[in-house]
Amino acid sequence: MSVLLQGFVLGISYVAPIGMQNLFVINSGLRKKASQAFLISWIVVFFDIALALFCFYGIGGMLQKNQLLKQGILLVGGLAVVAIGIGLIRSKVEADREIDLNESLLKIIASAFLVTWANPQAIIDGTLLFGGFRASLPAGEIHFFMLGVALASFVWFNGLAAATSFFRKSFTNKVLKVINLVCGGILVVYGTRLILLFMESFAI
Repeated sequence: MSVLLQGFVLGISYVAPIGMQNLFVINSGLRKKASQAFLISWIVVFFDIALALFCFYGIGGMLQKNQLLKQGILLVGGLAVVAIGIGLIRSKVEADREIDLNESLLKIIASAFLVTWANPQAIIDGTLLFGGFRASLPAGEIHFFMLGVALASFVWFNGLAAATSFFRKSFTNKVLKVINLVCGGILVVYGTRLILLFMESFAI
């Protein structure tokens, strides 16, 4: 259960920072009916989980066979996660209420795919983040960890759609900034943990 919870917490920290996916869901909640906003959030969840699985299992399989690569990922991943966290803490965010989301279902699906998979930084960050944690987990726990990550994606994006649909007037840029501060702090802590694991791997 602790590994599942760890995956959930890290998953929230990974998806919650305000980026293209979140702004897409936020703007749909601000400008569309609740039913349409939830449909969009489900589509984003699908693509987000697919990306997380790709990042985790794509590089993760190699980590189990190469100890040197595993140590390198722990260090590089840890440093990257800390940098991502610091970047979030220092970042500025703004919800764009002028984006036109009156599109067909196919266009919405295409847009959800693009904001997820056509973002090189998301793929790089995901590979370093999840690759690093794959390197730190026993083989028997990796699937529970990713189940937690998938649950985080489901809870976050649907919660975001609900919050923006039902509390449109309260969803300000200040709220978005608080989200980034909290998630940035969590990522700094997790990244530091990966770096410590890297250092412990050399302990005699």
